[in-house]
Amino acid sequence: MDPVRRLKISVVILLLLLTMGTGGYMLIEGWRLLDALYMTVITLATIGFKEVHDLTDQGKLFTMVLIVFGVSTLGYLVSSVAQLMFEGQIQRIIGRKKVEKRIDALKDHYIICGFGRIGSMICRELAANQVPFVIVERNTDVVERIEDNRYLWMKGDATLDETLIRAGIQRATGLVSVVTSDSENVYITLTARGLNPDLHILARSGEEGTELKLKRAGANKVVSPYAIGGMRMAQSILRPNVVDFIEIATASEHLDLQMEEISIPHDSEFAGHTLVSTGFRKETGVIIVGIKKSHGHMVFNPNPQAAIDEGDTLIVLGDPASVDKLEELVKHRIEPGHSARRKQREAVHA
Repeated sequence: MDPVRRLKISVVILLLLLTMGTGGYMLIEGWRLLDALYMTVITLATIGFKEVHDLTDQGKLFTMVLIVFGVSTLGYLVSSVAQLMFEGQIQRIIGRKKVEKRIDALKDHYIICGFGRIGSMICRELAANQVPFVIVERNTDVVERIEDNRYLWMKGDATLDETLIRAGIQRATGLVSVVTSDSENVYITLTARGLNPDLHILARSGEEGTELKLKRAGANKVVSPYAIGGMRMAQSILRPNVVDFIEIATASEHLDLQMEEISIPHDSEFAGHTLVSTGFRKETGVIIVGIKKSHGHMVFNPNPQAAIDEGDTLIVLGDPASVDKLEELVKHRIEPGHSARRKQREAVHA
């Protein structure tokens, strides 16, 4: 049994014995509350002080029964405390409370269900990009690996409502279900979609036919590692240089080239204008390789006259500093005098 649970049970039993002993002496001997409580305490503690008052035969029998139960309970309590201290459970409990407070404070985070090979890679990338997340894992064998990386985590079954609620699913931006069982991924997706209809859910599919079930359950996107791995290996044979370029551009640790997506806010001063009029290329040096429209259509290699609307997502390629500069640029809000500045910009880039 969990040492903490043992300690809680023994404390409850001890309190019950104190209550029953005090009540018993008051009922059998007719003592006042303080005398009855004092007699109960010294009896359970087996200190051996003299009785408060002389006991009747019924009181002596009651005292013997109280001693038997009291010694057993105190022995159980002492062993529970010793186990907690010996195994370092007190420090672990305090540390766990701090972790739970940090999880409760999370907002717009991701919930990663499963910390296997795929889950650990996802967490590494999210941590590298400073994206907040919490791991839900029920396998105690991998807990040490999670703690070594200092990731936020909680133990539990992600198919259960209460587990995902504790992980802050109502406040989360998305959920990634990458447990090894396809059936569990379906259950997790169903549970998550029921708890948060606006959640973005990414699920892992291992077997053929599971993808459709996961999408029916509410997954926004389904990924099959085996299909992607097979495709990547085939492309490495057919188009090795293309694959090398993509790996360089999408690797989080690469410092010279980065492919990123940047969303256009609804109040951005660039919403409703063309690529050439924004001057993105001249001001930042990034290459716009695609525009994903707000309705889902993807425009590849957009021409200079391609329109940018609020809610669109730019797929850009450039060095990290230039990408960061563009991210800050698109955040500029519409301000008074915007029209005049826009006309001036368009004249410069015409």
